[in-house]
Amino acid sequence: MTAIRPRAGIGGVGESAPRVDGLPKVKGEFEYASDLRREGMLWGETLRSPHPSARIRSIDVSQAAVRPGVRAVLVAADVPGRPRFGLDVKDQPVLAAEVVRYAGEPVAVVAADSQEAARQAIRAIAVDYEVLQPLTDMEAALHPDAPRVHPGGNVVRDVRILHGDPDAAAEVWVEGYYETGMQDQAPLGPEAGLAVPAVDGGVDLHVATQWLHADHEQIAPCLGLPEEKVRLHLSGVGGAFGAREDVSMQIHACLLALRTGRPVKMAYSRPESFSGHVHRHPSRIWMRHGARRDGTLVVVHARLLIDGGAYTSTSPAVIGNATTFAAGPYDVPNASLHGTAVFTNNPPCGAMRGFGAVQACFAYEAQMDRLAAALYMDPLALRLKNAMRPGTVMPTGQVVGGSAPVRKLIQGCAAMPLPPEEAAGGRDPIRLPGGAGNTSRGEGLARGAGYAVGFKNLAYSEGFDDSSQAWVRLSRDGQGAMAEVKTAAVEVGQGLDTIVAQIVRSELGVERVVQLPPDTAIGSAGSSSASRQTMMTGGAVQLACQAVRAELEARAGHHEVPDLIEFLDSPIEAVRTFHHRPTRALDGTGQGEPHVAFAFGAARAVVEVDRDLGLVRVVQLAVAQDVGRALNPQSVLGQIEGGSAQGLGFALMEEIDLAGGLVRNASFTDYLLPTTLDMPPVVSLLVEEPEPGMPFGAKGVGEPSTVVVPAAVVAALRAATGRALSRAPVKPDDLVGLRTFPGYRPPP
Repeated sequence: MTAIRPRAGIGGVGESAPRVDGLPKVKGEFEYASDLRREGMLWGETLRSPHPSARIRSIDVSQAAVRPGVRAVLVAADVPGRPRFGLDVKDQPVLAAEVVRYAGEPVAVVAADSQEAARQAIRAIAVDYEVLQPLTDMEAALHPDAPRVHPGGNVVRDVRILHGDPDAAAEVWVEGYYETGMQDQAPLGPEAGLAVPAVDGGVDLHVATQWLHADHEQIAPCLGLPEEKVRLHLSGVGGAFGAREDVSMQIHACLLALRTGRPVKMAYSRPESFSGHVHRHPSRIWMRHGARRDGTLVVVHARLLIDGGAYTSTSPAVIGNATTFAAGPYDVPNASLHGTAVFTNNPPCGAMRGFGAVQACFAYEAQMDRLAAALYMDPLALRLKNAMRPGTVMPTGQVVGGSAPVRKLIQGCAAMPLPPEEAAGGRDPIRLPGGAGNTSRGEGLARGAGYAVGFKNLAYSEGFDDSSQAWVRLSRDGQGAMAEVKTAAVEVGQGLDTIVAQIVRSELGVERVVQLPPDTAIGSAGSSSASRQTMMTGGAVQLACQAVRAELEARAGHHEVPDLIEFLDSPIEAVRTFHHRPTRALDGTGQGEPHVAFAFGAARAVVEVDRDLGLVRVVQLAVAQDVGRALNPQSVLGQIEGGSAQGLGFALMEEIDLAGGLVRNASFTDYLLPTTLDMPPVVSLLVEEPEPGMPFGAKGVGEPSTVVVPAAVVAALRAATGRALSRAPVKPDDLVGLRTFPGYRPPP
């Protein structure tokens, strides 16, 4: 039978095809969710609690309701359906009724003719609070006498992994205590959407999200409507990084639209955005590593504690990931790993790029450097000696299958050229630590280099039934053949739409690909998170294309023709669903097969430190990444560079400043992000070892650089200063000795 043979150069798999959304975005023509408009629309605003913990005695909305232009004021009693929502556990109130558990929790919503009128109405609502003492320390949350954030207690999830003989004897021991701060995803596009009431009594919601169907499953019950009367449509997403996995304004906008019978738009301000989405979990990690004198790892003990904030969100999965990764990408025959996520009255935490692997990597890579120093051994040699490989048994009992090129990554990263040494005198001041502030001339300058190796799971874990559905239609018109594709997968800026088009071109040999807007009319594609969409939606699109191609080849029979499209006398369409191989939940001792597959990474950071002022310049980041196969090399490099930027921010400057549960830096003036002046050249090496069972052997590429770069940057700072630096982000005071950090202490 004749087969379709894709033509080279049509933007298929393996080419650096231009982004399908590139031109409208760079020209300012792309419509983001915050740009949405409808004739006669109202504006929605949210009243939020100023207290991290309080009882609500009463809410008086009478003055707000009579203000000019106000069309609706809603409180908890006005929610017609289920009063709570949540991604996995339905514990988060649509609107707080009796208690508030964090500063920023929604208490009431308003719809008005203008945004200013809505904001004035919000200020006119009177809430009588009985303010309570908030619980804001994650260790204090474990104390038996601690106040309970939720009636069931303060433990979200407790994970224990026992492997081999945790009491195994070792010849050399090192131990350490590490902390990481609360990082914000900081998407440039704030939370926004437009709810439009429908003639059938339902509602259409146009929204920026990461997972249309998960939103849909949470929204409809709260509205008291059957799912078919709630329809979600994807709007332009201005970045996500995990911040849009949880529901923010979706239910509120729909409630207001249904109450008023008019379209309602909600778009958060930047300060409100800090209250409106989850953040990266802060962590405290205690570790103990034992090895033989030749460097062979014998045993790892770890105690991990993460602060989930006021509600569950994805904390159970995050602590599951962090704990299963706590021994690092190494062959560890014996381990005792214990992880706990707790509730506090801090802002809720959930998904963020790296999803538990970032915090774990920061700790275990510091431990590997400590162990190398104790053994008088080269840190890279220690890592090479213990590196995972296919067949390695993880502490969970899972055997590493597929590709695991950890040694190649370490060797490749080390082989990348170092930046040349440079004298401080005569430099452009902008190229000195703190150069943008013109603070020094390079006095007291020290250079250091540090390495880190890490890994991250691909897709969901622990038995989650994950899938993605795709529809493909092949037809022809006066311009020739055309393929149409529809999925519910969300393009959040990562380049998914471009990859989908490349897969279609390669499978069907047609250059013209039209992608229909994602919505909930088609089956779920899952979330654009967990480095899973290329695998899951790419796999579904590939299967649908293969079904279309098989039908076309059947029509052609045994005819030998240059182009099978000649036999496309009527359209061919197919719907297919892709499932990855099954995973298995952990048992009582943490044994199971929790993960689908892994992506590995290695990073080297070169830094300069002004030892007098504690200022840092990152001179170079070198990242070697396991990509399976690069479907779009240019896009892969972009993902590595973007992930490296967020990793650098995590290491040096990004942290939500909390005081008694209150966020003190809810703006891009005070919450510091890396700029172009902070980012060094990023040198990347793509290691391609195709992963079995993945479309074209590709692995997700968005997260490994974020996992390894923070640990590498802080390792480089240690090399430059000789300081222990056991907390991220590292502040100037840490580098000049003005701030002390506790040494090792017994874990809770």
